[in-house]
Amino acid sequence: MNPAPSECANCGTDIPRGAKSCPECGADERTGWRETDIYDGIDLPDEAWGDSPDDRPLARELPWYWWAAGVAALIAFLLFVLGLR
Repeated sequence: MNPAPSECANCGTDIPRGAKSCPECGADERTGWRETDIYDGIDLPDEAWGDSPDDRPLARELPWYWWAAGVAALIAFLLFVLGLR
């Protein structure tokens, strides 16, 4: 069993002595208390983090053809149920 490091490699929070897991992110002794984060070495641009509330992903609308396919399927189903096929 590896002793807990003084700082979590995953989130950077100070870990109390004798802790079994990080109080912030939950990294624990089963992960081996990695000395590095699994995401180290990934060079993402600073804009990729999206710290601003305005950086929320935009809601995506369904393309028109999915709406048309849904309406056609609904009509076909109703015709089948009503026996008008």
